[in-house]
Amino acid sequence: MTPGKKVTLNDLPLREDLRGKSPYGAPQLAVPVRLNTNENPHPPTQALIDDVTSSVREVAGDLHRYPDRDAVALRTDLAAYLSAQTGVDVSVENVWAANGSNEILQQLLQAFGGPGRSAIGFVPSYSMHPIIAGGTRTEWLPTPRRDDFTIDIPAAAALFAARAPDVTFLTSPNNPTGQSLEPDELAALVDAAPGIVVVDEAYAEFSDRPSAAVLLPTHGGKLVVSRTMSKAFAFAGGRLGYLAAAPAVVEALQLVRLPYHLSSLTQAAARASLRHAGATLGSVALLRAERERVVAALAAAGYDVVPSDANFVLFGRFADAARAWQAFLDRGVLIRDVGIAHRLRVTIGTPEENDAFLNVAGDVLVEEKKKA
Repeated sequence: MTPGKKVTLNDLPLREDLRGKSPYGAPQLAVPVRLNTNENPHPPTQALIDDVTSSVREVAGDLHRYPDRDAVALRTDLAAYLSAQTGVDVSVENVWAANGSNEILQQLLQAFGGPGRSAIGFVPSYSMHPIIAGGTRTEWLPTPRRDDFTIDIPAAAALFAARAPDVTFLTSPNNPTGQSLEPDELAALVDAAPGIVVVDEAYAEFSDRPSAAVLLPTHGGKLVVSRTMSKAFAFAGGRLGYLAAAPAVVEALQLVRLPYHLSSLTQAAARASLRHAGATLGSVALLRAERERVVAALAAAGYDVVPSDANFVLFGRFADAARAWQAFLDRGVLIRDVGIAHRLRVTIGTPEENDAFLNVAGDVLVEEKKKA
């Protein structure tokens, strides 16, 4: 290497299967209205802030010691929350936690995927699934959804039989389209899948559909229900994901997790957040009501809107989605181009943010009609 030369990726002995790939990224821009990353727009209450501060202070004196590597107290609290929220009796042995649901998914593929194994997903869906598959050397089998973004259950069962994936990813509600799977659809897919089935429920609290957890008593040998505190709990900065599964799955993940992967600070803050679940989740009802208002307003304006059970909405149709995204940004509203032709995704924000978005959406639609 020439002295003084700037080192680039091409100069590094990078794995060949990673060359040409792009990292996950959503624009983080300083704009008046930021509705592109599906965050809960309502900040934590002062009571929660005080509890987090106090809880972190309590453990700060022991920062010279490693944290509880199995996060037993946190997992116990998560099990109690999940049991109450889903109506399914879940114990600490059924629950595992990590730094965001992405680390949960990574650990699952480290344990059940890897070289010589495959994972299947129904696209469009969460963009991190193929990225994590690539990072763990798991073959990724993207399978298109129907034109209305639903899953063809019989066709999926036939594909399972033909490809025999080791891991199947299902998302309910699905990001970026917003639709949920019904329990009978989930059961049919889990029955047909030959390997582990991961139901990604990052947005479950925004939906009135039953959780896939209702299938754990009958399908626990192969079913994993993954969740996050980033969305409904407004804990995106805290980075806490978790899952519910058979105790054997939890044991399997302990084989691949890094030692002491959850810091004492994260565990303390997450437990404090769970203590305030009632107040925090009150914002979910507000966001669901705002979602319905935004959907109705977009439809009334002439947009084609995909029904959503989440805290975001996929809408269109635009002649050029990238151009429309820029038109929103030029007017101070940042939404998301998720790579679906003719459509964009908007996160549900505060009433004021939603009003600003809808006003811009009207202007953009007028421009679209002029250019048609």
